Parts: sequence; C-alpha cells; structure tokens
Amino acid sequence: MDQKQALELVKPHLTEGRYIHTVGVMETAIFLAEQYGEVRKKAETAAIFHDYAKYRDKNEMRELVKEKLECSDILDYSDELLHAPCGAYFVEHEIGITDQGILTAIASHTTGQPNMSLLEKIIFLADYIEPNRKMPGVEEVRELSKTNLDLAILKMLENTITFLVSKRQTLYPLTLETYNHFVRHTEGSFDK
Repeated sequence: MDQKQALELVKPHLTEGRYIHTVGVMETAIFLAEQYGEVRKKAETAAIFHDYAKYRDKNEMRELVKEKLECSDILDYSDELLHAPCGAYFVEHEIGITDQGILTAIASHTTGQPNMSLLEKIIFLADYIEPNRKMPGVEEVRELSKTNLDLAILKMLENTITFLVSKRQTLYPLTLETYNHFVRHTEGSFDK
C-alpha cells in the first residue's frame, strides 16, 4: 500500500492532533531511515501505524493483553503503554501487515527494548523527536539524532525516565533494561 492509502486507513483512528503527530513521526522516520540505511518504506509504514490503537478502548486492550499477547506484566503499569503492543496486533489482524520488523517496531515504540533493530530504534526515536514535540530536552535529542542514533536514544531515555520520576510515575522494567543496554553500549561516547 502506498503512503496515501496508509494515512487514509489510520486517520479515522486518530484525533486531528494525533494525526498531525503521526505525519511528523512519518517524516522524521523517513529522514532517519535515509540517514542510517534503513528501508524507507518499512520506516514509513511503521511510523504511520505506530499509534493505530492510541484511542482504542482501554478495557478492550487489557483483555487482548490477557488473552493473546505475551506482555501481561504491562498491565501493572500505565495504560499509556497498552497501545503499542495492542497496536501491532491490530495492525496485523485488521490492516493485514505481516512484516515482523514493522510489527515489532510498533509494539516497542513506547518502551523500547534492549537489542532493538535499526527500524525499532528509528520509530522509537522518531516518535519522540518529531517536529511537533516541544518537551524540555527534545532539541538536544534532535541534534544528537543527526550524528548518532544510539546516543540520541540514550538521551531520550534519560529525559523520559527523569520526567516520569519527577511525576512519581512507575517505570516499566523493560524501559529501564533499555536504558541500561544503551548505557553499556555507548560507554565512552558521551562526555560525562
């Protein structure tokens, strides 16, 4: 399916603001794919559908996690995390996308995971740095993304974890594992 068809499929599932965000993620993912050597079409598709389930009924997603997905521990954390793994399931079963790389990138875009593929890294980062995002620290991450994907992700994780801690929100263990992975694999790359 082409870009226009994909955007038309996802648009009814999003608010206007979230659709604008999705287009920003798509454009950013395409840029990062071209910068780092990922297949443009895969990055484009994963970005377009990354928030497909963002506004799905939370109870429907909880039931899906309990019955069919292998991430039941996510139920003990923020409902904001549900739309990623559930979205991958819905994209496969409702849209018909079966590329496991794309589905995994959608599933991990809120939490990250150690040993992410290049496509996963691109979607994880593009969701954070797309041009409509205005949170503190995003400009530094945008700059890092131009030269070092892993350092940009590490800084993004630092910002996200610091924000969640400041709000006294729980931290999903996989996100902490992701942070630890990037600390270990970028050691010596940051000015400490």
